Amino acid sequence: MPGISGLRAWWRERPPAAGAAVLATGIVSVALHLTGDETLSLVFLWLGCLAWLALAADFCARLVWRRQRWLADAGTPGSLTAVAATAVLGTRLSLLGRQTLAEEFLAVAVLLWPVLLYLVVRRWERRMPGAVFLCCVATEGLAVLAATLAAAEVVAWLAHAALVLFWLGLVLYCVALPRFDPRQLWQGAGDHWIAGGALAISALAGVKLLAADSARLYLWNDDDEGVLRAMTAALLVLCLAGYLVLLVAEVARPRPAYDVRRWATVFPLGMTAAAVLSGAAVLDVPWLRGPGRVLVWVAVAAWLAVAVGGVLDARAGLRARR
Repeated sequence: MPGISGLRAWWRERPPAAGAAVLATGIVSVALHLTGDETLSLVFLWLGCLAWLALAADFCARLVWRRQRWLADAGTPGSLTAVAATAVLGTRLSLLGRQTLAEEFLAVAVLLWPVLLYLVVRRWERRMPGAVFLCCVATEGLAVLAATLAAAEVVAWLAHAALVLFWLGLVLYCVALPRFDPRQLWQGAGDHWIAGGALAISALAGVKLLAADSARLYLWNDDDEGVLRAMTAALLVLCLAGYLVLLVAEVARPRPAYDVRRWATVFPLGMTAAAVLSGAAVLDVPWLRGPGRVLVWVAVAAWLAVAVGGVLDARAGLRARR
């Protein structure tokens, strides 16, 4: 069975950064839900869940039978996509009304987060690629899911925990920023976009925290809400500015070749769209809905392009092995 053995060999060589594909698929599903394209959103949700199950099985298999490989992979920034992807899929499940399943996803993400964060941060170096910001993305992903569940189930302590994670994520972004190599804007293979995606998911976390407050769940006083609203608005502006900078860099120096790190480009595109659409409602800026819808379809187009590139790359790799 040379075809099956070749597929297994190709799968074993899959880098941890492949988790960004699940993250990208999950956030595109969330963004499509916000535009009301529910059927297409569910298609992306199912694709994301199937990919998550495959990667989760591989994660456990490496942990049990290939411990050294697991430790080597867990120390790379890309391993934190496991936390972020789990949180984003959990958020979409919560929006679908599957609160118990979303809670289970939150529990898995919370268990993975401190272990992987420690293993990654202790190996930080100077002049790192955009994946260095995944420490922020993973933390803010937990904040987004926790705040979403707090609103859905009217649980105050979960919202307060999400607030702590929100501010911790911003601290981690500030710590990671000096280690990011700015030359990645011109040389990066796709994961340099995470610098903007981390701001976008932080803005979305702020929006979810504001939205969690209600008459049934009094969370923030006027001062707290004012600070949170101002910070969320600032993050939204920063993520849009970062989007433009990264887009200009792509146009100035195109990098059309497929790379698995291109999934880390799709994620910020979808996350920015979701943050803009959510912020339009919560921050009472209705004119943002138009640009937000455009950004959603840009993310969908990018997802399709990268998916086609991934399929062609996998076929070429399998043929080479045969």
